[in-house]
Amino acid sequence: LPRLVREFVAQNNTSQIKHVIQILSQEFALSQHPHSRKGGLIGLAACSIALGKDSGLYLKELIEPVLTCFNDADSRLRYYACEALYNIVKVARGSVLPHFNVLFDGLSKLAADPDPNVKSGSELLDRLLKDIVTESNQFDLVGFIPLLRERIYSNNQYARQFIISWILVLESVPDINLLDYLPEILDGLFQILGDNSKEIRKMCEVALGEFLKEIKKNPSSVKFAEMANILVIHCQAADDLIQLTAMCWMREFIQLAGRVMLPYSSGILTAVLPCLSYDDRKKNIKEVANVCNQSLMKLVIPEDDEMDEAKQSMTLPVEPTSEESLSKPEAASSGESPTDPTSFSFPCSSERIQVTLNLDGIVQVLDCHLHDTSIGMMTRIAVLKWLYHLYIKTPRKMFRHTDSLFPILLRTLSDESDEVILKDLEVLAEIASSPAGQTEDHGPSDGSDVRPGPVELHVPARAGQLSSSGMKGLECSPSTPTMNSYFYKFMINLLKRFSSERKLLETRGAFIIRQLCLLLNAENIFHSMADILLREEDLKFASTMVHTLNTILLTSSELFQLRNQLKDLKTPESRNLFCCLYRSWCHNPVTTVSLCFLTQNYKHAYDLIQKFGDLEVTVDFLTEVDKLVQLIECPIFTYLRLQLLDVKNNPYLIKALYGLLMLLPQSSAFQLLSHRLQCVPNPELMQTADNTKPSASFKRASASNIDYTELLQHFEKVQNKHLEARHQRAGRAEQLDRRVVL
Repeated sequence: LPRLVREFVAQNNTSQIKHVIQILSQEFALSQHPHSRKGGLIGLAACSIALGKDSGLYLKELIEPVLTCFNDADSRLRYYACEALYNIVKVARGSVLPHFNVLFDGLSKLAADPDPNVKSGSELLDRLLKDIVTESNQFDLVGFIPLLRERIYSNNQYARQFIISWILVLESVPDINLLDYLPEILDGLFQILGDNSKEIRKMCEVALGEFLKEIKKNPSSVKFAEMANILVIHCQAADDLIQLTAMCWMREFIQLAGRVMLPYSSGILTAVLPCLSYDDRKKNIKEVANVCNQSLMKLVIPEDDEMDEAKQSMTLPVEPTSEESLSKPEAASSGESPTDPTSFSFPCSSERIQVTLNLDGIVQVLDCHLHDTSIGMMTRIAVLKWLYHLYIKTPRKMFRHTDSLFPILLRTLSDESDEVILKDLEVLAEIASSPAGQTEDHGPSDGSDVRPGPVELHVPARAGQLSSSGMKGLECSPSTPTMNSYFYKFMINLLKRFSSERKLLETRGAFIIRQLCLLLNAENIFHSMADILLREEDLKFASTMVHTLNTILLTSSELFQLRNQLKDLKTPESRNLFCCLYRSWCHNPVTTVSLCFLTQNYKHAYDLIQKFGDLEVTVDFLTEVDKLVQLIECPIFTYLRLQLLDVKNNPYLIKALYGLLMLLPQSSAFQLLSHRLQCVPNPELMQTADNTKPSASFKRASASNIDYTELLQHFEKVQNKHLEARHQRAGRAEQLDRRVVL
């Protein structure tokens, strides 16, 4: 047969050569008889050897019948087919490249063959084909990629090993730029990375590592945007190796591509945020996720807030449309594979292009994570840091989402972690003080009542916009430019939360208010809360809240300046603040006296204590008097104790303290205050004659134009309300007891 073929070659008789190959194919290689098929395969190989370099002209006719035998049920026939194809390829060398796809397809099937001999033969053929591809510069990569993309999703271990080995070979060839087509095969590579075989996982890890090195060397030629969603999906994988590798890629992508990754921020955050709460078992993933999170946050810039819809519509054609930028990250976050990763592409990050920040998608993801009670503490902190960052960088756009975010931010104040609460308070404080949150229209100014209700967001900027019934409480409302329309709403809702969650008030109330005094203006906070409590219908809560605020005012280092301001009452603002606080402090008689002590209104304190004889003295009342005595011995009231030395000018201070002493039963507080009063020099001088000159403190108070008579009447009015409320509660309790008995 070889001699006959050589003669035809010498005669250039192509028709006879084709005739011989056709007979070997149809009558032998494709015969029903196994021995004939074996003979046909041997004959085709011999024919190819005889043809030599001319075999390239007949490769299609030579290869097709051999590849058909790859599917034969007889393993020996498959081995013969493998051997025949090896000889054909060895002779043809580079001429087989136009037929590479069919050869690769056949080999990928043999790689998973159960027979070891067939597998061994296919490996020899595979190495030969790899050598040919490596040597040649005519490899059709574009035509091969669709086949590679299809075969890469095989679940067979040997087929996967075969695929990875070819990717490594193609990657090593300088003339073949596989990086351009990486988006086509990246998803498949990550799936192979989760194979049960350690060897295959290692091979895939090496291949991905080589690609990443190439990306770092040539970031300008990388299609970052086309692979972003693929990484987002695998960053959420259950397999630790896949997740860590994808997260490392994501870190490099964000750092190399920069703002090109911004349209995919929502998907990236969906993948990254949960990883921040991993324990030490997944420490590596957690650390890389943290870097991704920080790097992504840095990409948001103030210019994103200035980019309006007109500018967005003028973005370059290479960018995704607003719908695409929304849908793609959302698809990724829901775990869907991208259907068409080549639908658009981004140039390298070094080119200055305009990228639209998908703020709606980001806020949706952050809001979703805050609502999820199962997420870890570090994730919640990261979410709040993101919200704070967005309010700083893009306040105008963020305030469009404030109404939807506000309820969950308030609920987060009940979190178990102090650190979460601190971050939450930072966000709320930024919302309450940002100039972007100031509404342009503050409502009507015709005297109608526009006080914010449970849903209303806008609050009056001037006292003149309040109803006449609410004028007294808000006549000195804060009007600093640092507070916006959301400040008052925040104060209302915070107090509502304290009212509905008494445990929160008991355990975290003081902590929350003290931190807010650091983040916002302390005077504004106390002023607004006092005004709101003035209208509080739940009198028991109002009394408890006033007691809490008073304790904070008297003991917190954060309120040192406010205490000094109230101590002197030198300015109209401080006097107005005192009046505002006083009206609300009347909900709690003992706190009202302590406020008078703080502001050195000793005569009024004495007048108040005289009224205590008309009040219902309960155990709780005596306990509060006990606490006030303890407070008087604290450093806060050092100035008050020193004023006891000046008996002549402070007679009402001493009389007020003696009044407290008379209220107390024989207890440790009684002994404490009694010992203190025994230290007062010349007690005879406590007598106040009609011709005695007014004290210095009384002069100062009189000069302040404060109507103490009206304040005293207000105190009596509030206490009467409390008395009625207690009687009503007692009546309801008695009725309930009767029902239970019946």
